[in-house]
Amino acid sequence: MTRAAVHLASGHRLGASNPRQEGPADLRLVPPALAAWASAALMLDAPPHWAIVTVAVSVLVAGALLVTWTARGSGRVAGRPSAGGRRRARTRRPGRWGRLSVAAVLLCAAGATASAALHGADLRRGPVPALAGRYAQVDAELRVTSDPRRTRPRVASAHTLPPTVVLDAEVLRVTETNGTSTETRTPVLVVVRTAESKGAAPATAHPATAHPATPHQATPHPAAPHADLAPEATGSAPSWTGLLPSTRVRVQGRLAPPLSEGSEAAAVLRVAGERAPRVVGEPSRTQRLAGELRGGLREATEGLPADARALLPGLVVGDTSRVPAELDQAFRATDLTHLLAVSGANLTIVLVLLIGPPGTAQRAERRGLAPKLGIPLRTTAVLGGVLTLGFVIVCRPDPSVLRAAACGLIALLAIVTGRRRSLIPALATAVLVLVLYDPWLARSPGFLLSVLATGALLTLAPRWGAALRGRGMPARLAEAVAAAAAAQAVCAPVVAVLAARVSLVAVPCNLLAEFAVAPATVLGFAALAAAPVAMPVAKVLAWGASWPTEWIAGIARAGAALPGSGVDWPDGWRGGLVLAGVTVGLVLVGRRVVRHPWLVTACAALFFLVVVQPPPVTRVIAGWPPPGWRLAMCDVGQGDATVLAAGDGAGVVVDAGPDPLAVDRCLRSLGIRRVPLVLLTHFHADHVAGLPGVLRGRAVGEIQTTGFQEPQEQAEFVREEAAAARVPVVSAAAGERRRAGSLDWQVLWPPAGPVPRPEGPNDASVTLLVRTGGLTLLLLGDLEPPAQRALLRTPAAASIGSVDVLKVAHHGSAHQDPELLRRAAPRLALISCGADNSYGHPSPVTVAALRAGGAQVLRTDTDGAVAVVASGSRAAPRLAVATRPP
Repeated sequence: MTRAAVHLASGHRLGASNPRQEGPADLRLVPPALAAWASAALMLDAPPHWAIVTVAVSVLVAGALLVTWTARGSGRVAGRPSAGGRRRARTRRPGRWGRLSVAAVLLCAAGATASAALHGADLRRGPVPALAGRYAQVDAELRVTSDPRRTRPRVASAHTLPPTVVLDAEVLRVTETNGTSTETRTPVLVVVRTAESKGAAPATAHPATAHPATPHQATPHPAAPHADLAPEATGSAPSWTGLLPSTRVRVQGRLAPPLSEGSEAAAVLRVAGERAPRVVGEPSRTQRLAGELRGGLREATEGLPADARALLPGLVVGDTSRVPAELDQAFRATDLTHLLAVSGANLTIVLVLLIGPPGTAQRAERRGLAPKLGIPLRTTAVLGGVLTLGFVIVCRPDPSVLRAAACGLIALLAIVTGRRRSLIPALATAVLVLVLYDPWLARSPGFLLSVLATGALLTLAPRWGAALRGRGMPARLAEAVAAAAAAQAVCAPVVAVLAARVSLVAVPCNLLAEFAVAPATVLGFAALAAAPVAMPVAKVLAWGASWPTEWIAGIARAGAALPGSGVDWPDGWRGGLVLAGVTVGLVLVGRRVVRHPWLVTACAALFFLVVVQPPPVTRVIAGWPPPGWRLAMCDVGQGDATVLAAGDGAGVVVDAGPDPLAVDRCLRSLGIRRVPLVLLTHFHADHVAGLPGVLRGRAVGEIQTTGFQEPQEQAEFVREEAAAARVPVVSAAAGERRRAGSLDWQVLWPPAGPVPRPEGPNDASVTLLVRTGGLTLLLLGDLEPPAQRALLRTPAAASIGSVDVLKVAHHGSAHQDPELLRRAAPRLALISCGADNSYGHPSPVTVAALRAGGAQVLRTDTDGAVAVVASGSRAAPRLAVATRPP
């Protein structure tokens, strides 16, 4: 084949990166890397004698193979008489390489075993493990080894459990209560219940810590780096969230066994954090420099819209301290979390900007900033290395960052050489070096996903992209689709093992977000670099980055809110293997489908219907929502969310449940676009935490609440969300009557005017008597028996008799007033509760009492969402129900 033919066959407008064919991928380093990976994963917590035997046997066998190979190779070289002998030696070379490969596998396995044994020994060294087994109270000196991070708040019925601060550290000295002091070096997980997490405002916390971060991601230090130095140097103590890695602190706490087997921490040190940590050693210069740069980026984003302010530091340096829980949940539901983690993709984007696209670096036509500035290729490669070093410094040189830098260097190799044959060995080398450096990566799901995604981009994506180009798809679109599909195909089984859920929108969401990632990252890095020297310039750059960043946030929220955004999947490795088999089947079928355009169109239309589930279509296919529905009880888990139909595309929402995504999906499935009123019966988190999901993308007229403003933090949350959406908040009181279309309702409770203070928020629940389509509905919120009895003594109690539908109070708990149930005498009783909830809701006693009174009982934990339909005349309506299984 001529040079011209090779160039034309490449499919690239500039031709092949090298007119010579590269041949098959070099896979010789893959078995040693996999052997090291497996050995490290198995030997981290194995008994020491197992490690010694494994290393000894591996080294002896490898040595024997190498000696045999060397001896035979020398004999052939010494005795070859002619060119014919050389030809015979070449015919034996595969066998020689086979022995060498086996020896390499054994030596790498031995090295990983030794490294894992040494790291595992850290968990057993010193007195900490024994003290943890006794739950001993100790005084410890620690060296911080990770960024402090806040756990996500969890909804637990009444309250949103406050986040705690967790960080990784090494115990350098431990002092027991009897005064015994021991020097050691033992890794622990520090869990701090700070004053901030108990509701008090932090004394020195930066606004960046106002939103919690996920447990596996870093929470940054305050913007002013001096706040993180020792008290002697600054005159003030730092906050727990302000500690930088390498800082040495002295704490008092209680040791406990690790949270799970196979943990890389020897113990958990629980610290009461009412007081600021006592710093006894300053962080290193590298960590202080990283802290200054990260703090400068946060300062540059201060004036941006909420989503951009939260996401931009995460896109650039993995700083997710400002990302709210509901946005983080949306990123997880759409498999976009890799954008917020420290990733080699961030570095790759900057390297491409400097050096140019892959395959063009060694040509006269090479692109990027470097050739435009006249920088030679070798100098450009050095600058790429410097950028990689700066990336490691800014994002903190811990194993996850080093993993990302290694993947970025692989991309740098692709950019400089344009040769794919060298990339698989480079990836295998990176895996081998990283596992030997930190064997705990062998058990890290993030490490596994990174390697799988990188491998897919190097192997599957080019072939799939070429196939799509051959079917007429534009080159750039084909490459983007192939990359997203390949990464999703190999990573989805692992994600299913971890999350027991498969995202159906991951590929389209990643494709749509991909257009915004590069400009957001480049402008974000520019703001990071400009902040220390020219903050006004950094703010302008951050403002420019805010537009693509908000686009990414919008994609995540829109994708997560789609009714068919994902499907539940069996967890564990069995579920992962099943999904892997399904994926292989889909790929094989897809290869045939793409040959027929009409089949591709039909599959795309079917996928759209499954994911979007337009109400008119789902009404025909699934019978949901049923025509003429009057009330729908959403399945939102352990909480309440009820919708009252108020006209075409409109509904009154009573309570919002604990999960914004769940209530948003429910409203979308019902076709609700306008909400004249959101009525929050009381301020418990399982009724109000989902409010952002109701407000998202809908015209909301008003929010009405009970007048009893407790719990205070939840009441404040409602006011903040309402203010952000510019929706007025008013209080409800007994006697109030309102209408919305054919719907009218009366507030029965709480009474207006001065009344005795209720025993708790439940007894202050807004209670409604609703009339719609000839049906009478009684919604009791979470009223407890004292308030239920008081309600029966009010003048409005006369209207309660013989209702059609009863929303049972407090998720069907055992705390019900028998007289109220007897007076209501409902035909249908609805109970909203979560599957396998820890409260035992609904109570069998309550369910039995309702059924004894002649009521049909439906519950969301077993029946799913429930819709009530009225048919017939308004004078004598017939009651029907439809359910949507969970």
